Amino acid sequence: MARTRNRRDFLRELGVSAAALPFAMNLPSLGFAAEPMRKKRLVVMFSPNGVIPSAFWPDEAGKDFKFKESLTPLEPFKDRTMILHGVCDKVRGDGDNHMRGMGCLLTGIELFPGNIQGGSDTPAGWASGLSIDQEIKRKLQSDPKTRTRFGSLEFGVMVPERADTWTRMVYDGPNKPVAPIDNPYQMFAKLYGRMKDQETLKSILDDVQSDLKTLEAAVSVEDRRILEEHATFVREMEQELKSEPVAGAGASHAVPEIEQGIKEENDNIPKISKTQIELMVQSFSADFARVATLQYTNSVGGAKMHWIGVNEGHHELSHNPDSDKASVEKLTKINKWFCEQLAYLTKRLAETPEPGGPGSLLDNTTIIWTNELGKGNSHTLDDIPFVLVGNGLDFKMGQSIKFPKVPHNRLLLSIAHGMGHEITKFGNPDHCGAGPLTGLS
Repeated sequence: MARTRNRRDFLRELGVSAAALPFAMNLPSLGFAAEPMRKKRLVVMFSPNGVIPSAFWPDEAGKDFKFKESLTPLEPFKDRTMILHGVCDKVRGDGDNHMRGMGCLLTGIELFPGNIQGGSDTPAGWASGLSIDQEIKRKLQSDPKTRTRFGSLEFGVMVPERADTWTRMVYDGPNKPVAPIDNPYQMFAKLYGRMKDQETLKSILDDVQSDLKTLEAAVSVEDRRILEEHATFVREMEQELKSEPVAGAGASHAVPEIEQGIKEENDNIPKISKTQIELMVQSFSADFARVATLQYTNSVGGAKMHWIGVNEGHHELSHNPDSDKASVEKLTKINKWFCEQLAYLTKRLAETPEPGGPGSLLDNTTIIWTNELGKGNSHTLDDIPFVLVGNGLDFKMGQSIKFPKVPHNRLLLSIAHGMGHEITKFGNPDHCGAGPLTGLS
């Protein structure tokens, strides 16, 4: 039987080199057959230390709800937003609530015993199961119609270099935490290939310029636009790389080293956040992955948000009592800033056309913003924040839903079902109850 001709064969016949594959492999007009299903995408965004309930949760249920102060940046996307109150992390066992809140957030299962001490609680180790994003990734990667280059991408913003239960929420399996990439230049290198140090840095596009011209002649008008936009983005990113001081210039580096300390520098958080969001949007546009996470700091994260007038550490503030009105105001501002990042990601997805299909990336993407705690000073695992934006899961958006203290494992099942993965249990089966949550779709 003759072997089926595929995209790689076609590109090879055109004389296009391997260097151009990241730009070409997912162009719609090189599909040779119409893709029968939408490119559904999932993003999980994390910020730490709980919320101020009175400034976060709408008073109303249903469609006629009003955003409280922390969520006002989502006003332009109210009809695309779903706010879930009463979803609780019921997983117990070893570890303090920060640890279990982080390690069980996406896994829905207990932590292994270990030697990481959290306060006066029993020490614990890593999660004993994989996370829902990786479960969905495995499902998508098992089907040639939904397989992508990376499967999933894990973005970070100021995540500590240390590896412990407080710093990891993504798991590829029991005892297999996945570290996010919080250096945007390292993420850029992962997406677009290895690059040389600053002194000898050449544009990736210089190496594939002739290939791109060949491709332009062989693809549709719409795909030419995609190629041009993608190439422009990469060139702009490279120009930014060239303008950054590089530690150890003169040596050969597989990945460009930006000035030392940028990952830990508090005042660089807004810049890193925006850059990571832009990289994520571009990766979706190129169909590099359909699952992604965006982790801001870590459980017990202590960022000092000077740019919004907050000089104390986030975790330090979260322990202050509700009677401390100044702390409540600052924590409200902190969560509003995180919501602004969510709104910016939403905006960028909404204004980016869906390659090869109708609408925008937001029409096929759902972002889930969550946290390891419901409230910082009580360390409660009840009422974990879950705010969903976008239409990728085909949920009934534009509403506030109040549940009677349901296990978050049931929400994890709902997410899997929304992504086309009809599993009946996830994490600890004792918390899966009647299956996916009702009223979402």
